[in-house]
Amino acid sequence: MIGKTMGNRYELIKQLGGGGMAIVYMGRDTLLNRLVTVKVLRPEFTCDEDFVERFRREAQAVARLSHPNIVSIYDVGLEDNIHYLVMEYIEGDNLKNLIRKQGVVPTDRAVEIAGQISEALQHAHENNIVHRDIKPQNILITKDARAKLTDFGIAREATTATLTQTDTIVGSVHYLSPEQARGGTADARSDIYSLGIVLYEMGTGALPFTGETPIGVALKHIQEFPAPPSSLNPSISPEFERVIVRAMAKNPADRYQSAKDMAADLARFSGAEEDESSQEADEFATRVIPAVHPAQSDDRPGVENKIHKREKRPRLFWLGLALLIAVIAATGAFWQYINVPEISMPDVEGRTEANARQILQEKGIENIQITSNPHPSVKQGLVVSQDPKPDAKIKTTRTVTLSVSLGQDLREVPEVIGQTLYNARIGISVNELNVTNPVQEIYSDDYPAGVVVDQDPQAGAKLPKGSDVLLSVSKGPQPVSRQVPSLLGLTVEIAGGELEKLNLRLDSNTGRATSTDYFAGQIISQNPTAGTGVREGTTVQVILSNGPGPAERLAKVEARIPDDDEKHKLKIVVKDANGTSDFHEDTYSSGKRVVKEVPYYGKAVIQVYIDEKLAGEQKFE
Repeated sequence: MIGKTMGNRYELIKQLGGGGMAIVYMGRDTLLNRLVTVKVLRPEFTCDEDFVERFRREAQAVARLSHPNIVSIYDVGLEDNIHYLVMEYIEGDNLKNLIRKQGVVPTDRAVEIAGQISEALQHAHENNIVHRDIKPQNILITKDARAKLTDFGIAREATTATLTQTDTIVGSVHYLSPEQARGGTADARSDIYSLGIVLYEMGTGALPFTGETPIGVALKHIQEFPAPPSSLNPSISPEFERVIVRAMAKNPADRYQSAKDMAADLARFSGAEEDESSQEADEFATRVIPAVHPAQSDDRPGVENKIHKREKRPRLFWLGLALLIAVIAATGAFWQYINVPEISMPDVEGRTEANARQILQEKGIENIQITSNPHPSVKQGLVVSQDPKPDAKIKTTRTVTLSVSLGQDLREVPEVIGQTLYNARIGISVNELNVTNPVQEIYSDDYPAGVVVDQDPQAGAKLPKGSDVLLSVSKGPQPVSRQVPSLLGLTVEIAGGELEKLNLRLDSNTGRATSTDYFAGQIISQNPTAGTGVREGTTVQVILSNGPGPAERLAKVEARIPDDDEKHKLKIVVKDANGTSDFHEDTYSSGKRVVKEVPYYGKAVIQVYIDEKLAGEQKFE
């Protein structure tokens, strides 16, 4: 593609990079003599309507936007079945590479970048566009340090008419919002969550959630909370951390409700830092300081000495009295403790809470503490364990703790039939259940390959937390079995037609070999062999003859016409290396003896028909 000119205007100079959907080139606008970025849809996706639609959607989405922090689109076109976008050329690098180089982005710079992207998002959201793929790779940093948002390839309108909800997860899994990970509706707050992760990564140099598989990372977005940013980077201030935590709230209602709000908070935080630093620098600036007056004293001789003597006695008296009271109280408490009767701790495990209380109270135990937790086997309301253990010697004043069962911790099985296996795993894991591995694979005429056909238990059933759900996944329609026909002696054209009738295919790569049994161009062997059972769509390989083929031979054929005073029709048919042919056909009188010399090639079968009925057959090797 290098050197190609798109739309008779945009010359492709060099490749800048590429993603799963498109390849990005640096180009030159020959009309305006300026550098541009040309994004070309990969050739393998030009016939995929979904990819082409995403490509068009990016052009339509960004064409409605005009903002200094959003990469502008100049043109869109189609040439020689190649779809392309022409965009503003940004001389610089993306934020991901900046993080890789620096590790941690300084707080003031991170705030500045996040603030600019927040303003870009606010502009997009005001135009009903949700980006849905905010990540550092899609944030470009120009040479003059301006942040620009790009790649609206999976953006959608955020109107009530067109919700951004699909049956599959779209986007980069490390930056997905919880609602996107569930396959739910993505709105402006989803972009804010993703920007919060970008801010987390800039501040700490690390991603909040990682895992071995995309599903594992998606589940962490839904279920887990990340390590506090300040635990990874102690220099992060509480104010900065509050912005990150609020942007990354699991519940959209707890996040910033608009990118504008987040931008304002970032601006306030940035301003607060400046105010504090300026105040600190100005601590000793010229200012009005109130006068400091020393305490007044009585100058009369002997007064101070008398006051001290007068105050000394009461203080000593009250201090001694307080010590005396404390000693008496401690002595009484100790005496009361050592005189509390000891008992043997009763066994109340397996009893109801009410019954256990009654038994303990009858023993004089009044301080009873109850904790309640789910239990996989103990029924609800029964005591699972006790502290102290049975038969332990305890004072009746001791606090006894009983753990009471709440019964099994049940989870509802979600409906996953008709979903892809990927989404089904997420839906089941969100409910804290597991998918039985390996899943069952079955043929289905109703569901395409990779889609869940059946589940056990069915949706709505209640299972203990951590239980398994068995899924049956479609392998697509069951292939029909066919028997491979004999192709020996046939030409490639005829053999291809015979196989096509059975929904089989002839391999276009044919071999060649010398043969004295078949003429040049005829099939002398095949794989699989005739009569083999195969699935529809199977390819059959053949080898063709290069000749010279079989020599001509003669067979003496004799036929007798029935002696019944009637005329009869005689026909001699030859089946040999040349195929099937009628050698002789005529009408003869009653009782006549007919003898013919019949030529044949290779292996042959010669048949005699009288009045269209087979009267005899002879094989020749």
